[in-house]
Amino acid sequence: MQTRSAVAPRGRLVGATALVLTAVTALTGPTPATATAMPAGAGFAGAMPAGAVSVDSVSAGAAPAAVAPGGAVSAAYGPARAMPASAVSASSVSVDSVSAGAVPAGAVPAAVAPAGAVARAGAAYGPAVPVLSWGSCTGPQDGFECATARVPLDHRRPGGPTIALAVTRRPAADPARRTGVLLLHPGGPGNSGVDFARNSHAALPAALRDSFDVVGYDMRGVARSGQVECWDDKEYAAAVDAARGVPGPGAVHGVVRQGADFEAACRQRSGGLVPFVGTGFNARDIDLLRRALGEETLSFYGRSFGSFVGTVYAAQFPRRVRAMVLDGAYDPRLYAEVPYAYDAAQFAALDAAVGRFLDWCAGDAAVCGFGEGRPRQAFDDLKRALDANPVITASGRPATGYTLAHRLMFNINAGKEIWPYLGEALRAAQDRRASFLLSPPSPASFDFLTVNTAVECADRVYPAGRLLLGALVGAHAGSAPLLGPPIGLGPPTYDHNHAPACVQWQADRPSRYEGSYRAAGSAPILVLGTTGDPDTPYQDAVALAGTLENGRLLTFAAEGHTAYNRSACVSALATGYLATLALPARGTVCADEAPPEPVGRRAAGLEVDETRDVIPVLR
Repeated sequence: MQTRSAVAPRGRLVGATALVLTAVTALTGPTPATATAMPAGAGFAGAMPAGAVSVDSVSAGAAPAAVAPGGAVSAAYGPARAMPASAVSASSVSVDSVSAGAVPAGAVPAAVAPAGAVARAGAAYGPAVPVLSWGSCTGPQDGFECATARVPLDHRRPGGPTIALAVTRRPAADPARRTGVLLLHPGGPGNSGVDFARNSHAALPAALRDSFDVVGYDMRGVARSGQVECWDDKEYAAAVDAARGVPGPGAVHGVVRQGADFEAACRQRSGGLVPFVGTGFNARDIDLLRRALGEETLSFYGRSFGSFVGTVYAAQFPRRVRAMVLDGAYDPRLYAEVPYAYDAAQFAALDAAVGRFLDWCAGDAAVCGFGEGRPRQAFDDLKRALDANPVITASGRPATGYTLAHRLMFNINAGKEIWPYLGEALRAAQDRRASFLLSPPSPASFDFLTVNTAVECADRVYPAGRLLLGALVGAHAGSAPLLGPPIGLGPPTYDHNHAPACVQWQADRPSRYEGSYRAAGSAPILVLGTTGDPDTPYQDAVALAGTLENGRLLTFAAEGHTAYNRSACVSALATGYLATLALPARGTVCADEAPPEPVGRRAAGLEVDETRDVIPVLR
């Protein structure tokens, strides 16, 4: 089956992006050559699923119910807003016991408890294993049960203060066939793992639902596990409402100033938490959950940012991995250690994906319905028109060209099947009619975006210097003309524009993982990469599979972000691996992406809400 070429490897980026990489190389040292695609294997054992082809057939360049102590956190995990970090006063925990230095009032999360809140037995040898008291969950009675796990706030002080993590599980449907625990980790960072597990369970194949206890948790700093607070809703709304799709003069200076303001708000409102939300500590939390669940090993599915969490877990606890699927994978070294270069490639992948959608509109104007044969120019004109005359939404807030870009950044992740819906939504925006692309980020979005920034600032170390920051932020925006300027020069929100806050980040980073990502001695790990991924470039998956000692790459030749349950071929192979440990043949490529679907064939559209991560139902 004919496949679309992958996004350009990082070494082939051109224009302003290449200048960015040159500047970063001068400051941080050369980026290692990206791993090449694995050669095609000698053959697939058994019949290859429909849609699977040899890597050789891909065109050149496309390489393939308890209450926590003190009542701080409820174990009844309903859909209510996240518990703010300031929900209890700092007096509930002594300032000295949380972090060194002064912590502003209200900066200690409600989920943090004094050192004596959990049993101290064995503290001299490491943290106490959490005791999980399972009870019913709030909301629909869907077979899940909920509990709270208390883990060290600072894993360097295992006997010190703790933080409460919300945990949920649904036992295996067939106890006689039970294999163990399957931990589902969502993207983000910032999405609720409790919600991810509960909302995704029905989409899992029966082979997994029957054989595994499906488990999810809200990682530290997220939702029910002590939500990080930085800007409040009013401040965040003011920032995004003032942002523009075509930023004017002074935008670079403005974004640097906003980054400093956001960082100061994080210190003021969550100063006792943000040093400890990094992925190194999150991975240690997972291993404590494994022990609390009574498991020798874990099976793990992580998508998008969850793939980085899985990578760090495997690196720290390689022999505790039974099976692991990392979907929409990160290149861990580039992400954590050469972040400017990672950002440049992410901007390039996003703009390339939007460009392919607009080129499809140009070639199939009747189905797309937007642009009248010149969709790129029409898109630029629409951003400018909305900036000049915003649409006032039902909430009373303005929808500008920035709103359009922000929503398209997330919705392009759905792949080709959403393209006609995007065309319809863009045409509606032209006509100033209601459109899911004209929905300003909400307070729920702000909760997600706050953690997204804070966790990545805890994980990543950018070279210091405002001069370099301004130069590279401007270069990134210029290298991606469709979405680069609004996203790169807008307020702190999603992955691409964290540099202005992270360069000015003053909190310590004790929770950052620093070490090898080889996961030496682990069981085989399956890495899923999508060739046209707008969010985590395909080359990240290639690099991760080559970095892991026992990595195996499975390629999905398609548009969109992540692969599992977007491809029957990928899902069959990944499910088979999780259930039986049988890996797909080296070099396998699945090429069965759903084509663009005419509007009206479904009762509802396919729009993406960044606050609700879910494994899709396989079509």
